Amino acid sequence: MSELDHRVRALWTLFEPIHAVTYFSPEAREAFADIGLIRYWDGYFAGRAAPLGAVTAAPVVAIFSGFAPFLVERVLPAVWSTVTVDRVLDARSRGAAATLRNLVPDERSVTEAADALAQAAVRVDTIGRPLAAANSALPVESDPYRRLWQAAATLREHRGDSHVIALVEGGIAGISTLVLRSAVDIDATSVRKARGWTEEQWAAEVEELAARGLLTGQGEISEKGRAALDRAEHVTNQLAVLPWSGVTDDEIAGVARTIAPIARACQTVFPFPNLIGMPRPWDPNLDPNASSVPTSPRAS
Repeated sequence: MSELDHRVRALWTLFEPIHAVTYFSPEAREAFADIGLIRYWDGYFAGRAAPLGAVTAAPVVAIFSGFAPFLVERVLPAVWSTVTVDRVLDARSRGAAATLRNLVPDERSVTEAADALAQAAVRVDTIGRPLAAANSALPVESDPYRRLWQAAATLREHRGDSHVIALVEGGIAGISTLVLRSAVDIDATSVRKARGWTEEQWAAEVEELAARGLLTGQGEISEKGRAALDRAEHVTNQLAVLPWSGVTDDEIAGVARTIAPIARACQTVFPFPNLIGMPRPWDPNLDPNASSVPTSPRAS
């Protein structure tokens, strides 16, 4: 991994928690409930998919990767008969901004962070990256809290789209990734239930991955399986670099120092370890070279 690749990976640990408040915070849940999306997955799938328009389940299953189709089909497209895309977009932005405002009341620091991330967000490459493309096409918000969250969301979905590309290239997309990660750093029972897979489907995938040599006969990660995960992270890092190309090391360090306090505030919303595999935020002041940031999923 190049030094730039690793610094960009380290930056991901800072904008990921800013984006992810929309899935975990009480303010975000309340904003979705206010427009009738009371069930958690209604808000999740409608909120995350809304930039794509009133999309049906099949493309969301494909784009999001890892969710059992029936879980998505319970929400989409039915939710669009009860609420408009515009209302969902406003609710997700409003809920995220309310969360950030409560966590970081210093609006000046949020404005500085929004400016820094927005400059990178406008440089995302969108070919083959549907969620990044859809988020980057949304109007720029005037409120700094909304603008910060939207920039973080665009960068996060850009990396997420890139990760799916890498997983597909490596032949481990969808449920395969979840089963492999559950042998490394995510609780298998919790992630299976959260993503909607049955015990039978999970067991069948464990058997398939063992037959491919990615798991051992005891269901543990094999050397080949570890290599597959490592390669997927390596390719993801390479594909996620473009928004930061041409940015100097000093400039990247400046962005990191600007958003790190906000990321640390946001991390209080999540458990560690967590089901989305999010590592703890990088501290660019204590660790300027990001040597503490793992290069691949690792057990906590």
